[in-house]
Amino acid sequence: MTAQDRQFDPGRNRHLAGYRTLGGVPDELLDQDGNIRPVWRPFLDHFSALSDKDLARRFARGDQYLRDAGVFFRQYGAEGSTEREWPLARIPVLVEEAEWNSISAGLRQRADLLEAMVADLYGPNRLVANGHLPANLIAGSREWLRPMVNVVPRGGHFLHFLAFEIGRGPDGTWWVLGDRTQAPSGSGFALENRVATSRIYSDFFADSHVFRLAEFFRSFRDALHGLTDGPGARPAILTPGPLNDTYFEHAYIARYLGILLLEGEDLLVENGEVMVRTVDGLRPISVLWRRLDASFADPLELNPDSRLGTAGLVSAIRQGNVTMMNALGSGVLETRALMAFMPRIAPELLSAPLMMPNIATWWCGQPAEREHVASNRHRMMIGSAHSTRLPYESEETTVLGGNFRSLADEAVRNWLVSDGANLVGQEAVTLSTTPAYENGKLVPRPLSLRVFLARTGTGWQVMPGGFARIGQGPDANAIAMQRGGTVADVWVVSNGPVNTASVQSTPQRPYVRTRPTVLPSRSADNLFWLGRYTERAEGMMRLLRAYHVRKAESSTAGAALPASLEDFMKFSGIDPDDPVPTGLLHTINGAITSARNVRYQFSTDGWLALTDLENTARRFSKTLVPGDDTARAMWVLLRKITGFAGLVQENMYRFTGWRFLSIGRSLERAIAACNTLAVFTEPDAPDGSLDLAVELGDSVMTYRRRFSVFTSRDTVVDLLALDTRNPRSILYQLTEVRDQAAYLPNASVNDQMSQLSRAILEAHTSLAIQIPETLDADALYDIRSDFEGISDLIGETYLK
Repeated sequence: MTAQDRQFDPGRNRHLAGYRTLGGVPDELLDQDGNIRPVWRPFLDHFSALSDKDLARRFARGDQYLRDAGVFFRQYGAEGSTEREWPLARIPVLVEEAEWNSISAGLRQRADLLEAMVADLYGPNRLVANGHLPANLIAGSREWLRPMVNVVPRGGHFLHFLAFEIGRGPDGTWWVLGDRTQAPSGSGFALENRVATSRIYSDFFADSHVFRLAEFFRSFRDALHGLTDGPGARPAILTPGPLNDTYFEHAYIARYLGILLLEGEDLLVENGEVMVRTVDGLRPISVLWRRLDASFADPLELNPDSRLGTAGLVSAIRQGNVTMMNALGSGVLETRALMAFMPRIAPELLSAPLMMPNIATWWCGQPAEREHVASNRHRMMIGSAHSTRLPYESEETTVLGGNFRSLADEAVRNWLVSDGANLVGQEAVTLSTTPAYENGKLVPRPLSLRVFLARTGTGWQVMPGGFARIGQGPDANAIAMQRGGTVADVWVVSNGPVNTASVQSTPQRPYVRTRPTVLPSRSADNLFWLGRYTERAEGMMRLLRAYHVRKAESSTAGAALPASLEDFMKFSGIDPDDPVPTGLLHTINGAITSARNVRYQFSTDGWLALTDLENTARRFSKTLVPGDDTARAMWVLLRKITGFAGLVQENMYRFTGWRFLSIGRSLERAIAACNTLAVFTEPDAPDGSLDLAVELGDSVMTYRRRFSVFTSRDTVVDLLALDTRNPRSILYQLTEVRDQAAYLPNASVNDQMSQLSRAILEAHTSLAIQIPETLDADALYDIRSDFEGISDLIGETYLK
């Protein structure tokens, strides 16, 4: 019986009115007798009591959280990829605890089956030898990695973190639509869905007995640490990098679990050991949670064109020196055609039938199955047997049965015969529907659930929830986000109170402070340049403000701007005729890129401040005109960038990464001050140049307080170059560099100063003994060269 045939009274809830005209009642709402499922009734009653205005306000609150947190997905099209807002469906999917327990039992069994299959495929290979799997199906898969044959994983398990795509038919039966064993994504997004949705329904969620997700992640985090080489050792996530469509999730999970986020270039294999390049030298790592496809992990033994992996990683795995989660080669289990054989393999390997069936599948490399697909082609999805994507995710590999109606039966049969070994037929999916809020009404939309499993010390643990994919219309093939689908939180509802503990473990007694984590050299490099780029952008803004203030004044008074100012702007990479120059936008973008590369070490507030700065600058670039308008805009940008600097200074933990950021900022400020003083304190500098130097050095108030009578070269140089109490002076910045560098690893070895420490001390001493009279342009340029040399030494010592 379908939902349209059930008896239903929409009068209970004004949002439910009109279901029949919109295609029937969502299947998820009703049981087999046509009554509202008990698990849904409290939520529907709460939802019904909300006014349209209240709903709009609540939805906006959830959407604002996602924007503030920087949650996005990457939309791919003919012209490349773009970042799009996270498409949250504001109505959660509710599942009763008893039903979820049944789902969990079926998926745990399937996880055990997949573990047994992959262990056999890369081990004794009895499934192929005994005829349970066709050899050419396995050998023809791109995910079948021959170098991993007979490689037994360190710890004994191939699979540690899995996801299953499941769907319910209108008759209430749950099926597995796809297995995710390669590098399952979505668990971090599930967390963000939960936070956003719970904010929308904050007054209802707290007392609704919805299982929390934190315990699942805490158990998995503990399992990760349990696989390391002992106290002090840390696991890490191995990510393809910021250009990957799920990089946000990688950074979010790393920050949430308190583990490292590494890219392939952060790693080095030395004597069979996997090492992390850190600012303190090479450090071993023994557990990697892999989030990149296996073939890219090692260009030496797998894909030679990969720039994402680490040469020698397969060798380290082979020697048992690192645990890879999941094992390289496990992606072969995602092969779509394998579903045709799993119902028969389960009794062979588990001595029991599948508790949860998968979508009906026929591999067309066998005569009887090929004939069945051909005879039933109008209700089939036919596609690549080796595809690892779900049917509705892959247009290029799946043809829906309806598209065969224009073909003769013989043409379809000939296609299946000629290429049958590479084709698979699957029964067209008819998914159950769930409520979605569209245009002021709840409407039925097809859904699938992605459910996550993690191997812990007690076996497979199922996340009590996950995320649901919701179709944008009645068509189940429009369920993927790339095709306009949305995602929803999944609430598993208990009959009684649930554990509300956070991801933090119970602290040990007595309390012992943990040591700071290691800092990869690449992260230090990005933090160092983040400091330089933000300071450089601030200097450009001050220069632009000064220029356009004077431009507005000169146009009023009919005077000309000093040529030295325009020349200095061009030297600084600024086009005087452009209100928001490309050079400034590129510099801000450099800061954004550096911050994105260390996103997991960055606070949400800091990230928001930077992205707000970039968005404002780009908006100004399209609307401003030179003169007073641009000067006022620079005031706005300066307030935003100094706000970011304040967040970093006040809120960022003083770990080694903060020191690199601070050193980069101080070096950039000092170099800019050298350039400014060398140009604007020359004896032949135009009138007003000294005042301009003080303004660019953001020291106008200080100068007036100390030197209230007149402006002279000596007083300006003393304040901006030599005054150790002025945080804008060159000597103050060099003192900061010296103090922070003293905390860096190996600043001294056996009481002997490092080359970097000596270079900083020499530069500091050389500047400290100067007086204004001796600091002419040549001397200032020499000091600038010292700073550039210090920057180079930092790169050579720590950042390569």
